Amino acid sequence: MAKSITLTVNGKSYSGEADSRTLLVHFLRDALSLTGTHVGCVVGRCGACTVMWNGTAVKSCMVFAVQADGDEVVTVEGLVKDKRLHPLQQSFWKNDAVECGYCTPGMLMSAYGLLQKNRNPSDEQIKKAISGNLCRCTGYGNIVAAIKEAAGNFTK
Repeated sequence: MAKSITLTVNGKSYSGEADSRTLLVHFLRDALSLTGTHVGCVVGRCGACTVMWNGTAVKSCMVFAVQADGDEVVTVEGLVKDKRLHPLQQSFWKNDAVECGYCTPGMLMSAYGLLQKNRNPSDEQIKKAISGNLCRCTGYGNIVAAIKEAAGNFTK
């Protein structure tokens, strides 16, 4: 049985119907057409679906949409402000931290969660923050370098 829910996503209020078993990742993609959040493993291992939920980076395949009713979610689309890439996105581009791009939204959101709390993370802190995100082609060296560089220019 579907339930009516309302979320604030990227600063905008959205309402829709969600079955009690609908995952947040599917609600974002299917009901709201926010396809930047990628569906990967759907069991919490790959991190491709990472979003910010009430200020914390979470894997949206591990959250039911009804659990987020009334809450705030930020997706990778929400990083763009005034049609300009976020400094984190710019740094990923500059440091060649994107290859196929499938893991990129999740990596960006995990990094965003880290940089909200720590504006000067060590390499080890960065590696720990993205440890739940799998990348099969870019390599983590460029990703860590991009996050480190972005830390100096980070904005919420």
